Amino acid sequence: MNSGVLKITAHYPVLLVEDVSATAGFYETHFGFARQFDAGWYVHLAREEDGKTHQMAVMRCDHDTIPEAGRTPTRGLIVNVEVSDVDEVHARMEAAGVPMQQSLRSEKFGQRHFMTADPGGVLVDVITPIPFDPDWLAEQGL
Repeated sequence: MNSGVLKITAHYPVLLVEDVSATAGFYETHFGFARQFDAGWYVHLAREEDGKTHQMAVMRCDHDTIPEAGRTPTRGLIVNVEVSDVDEVHARMEAAGVPMQQSLRSEKFGQRHFMTADPGGVLVDVITPIPFDPDWLAEQGL
């Protein structure tokens, strides 16, 4: 539906967390985001790169602007972060003592990746695209 009236000016996730500062710090330290706005209970993060703006935010899960039924920390979500060199990011994060949820590996479906979790427990899948395995593509009928 594009009637020419509505223009989306931004689209980004807001993670509901218990510790806003720790979660914002995780994305700043390991992925180069910077705080654009910090109200303590809400932090807006952005990263400018190659003419693109990547955005996300973290917010206190029990803040009074959140409907009562939704005042729980974010769960059941994976934040994908696609990077140019997943091996370098993995080595850096491992050296910093960041716990890994899934080891670094190459997948037949065209990803080299690992998974960690932010301080709130949201899974973070760090990915570099790689070529698809031709046998896997054939098995999938692709």
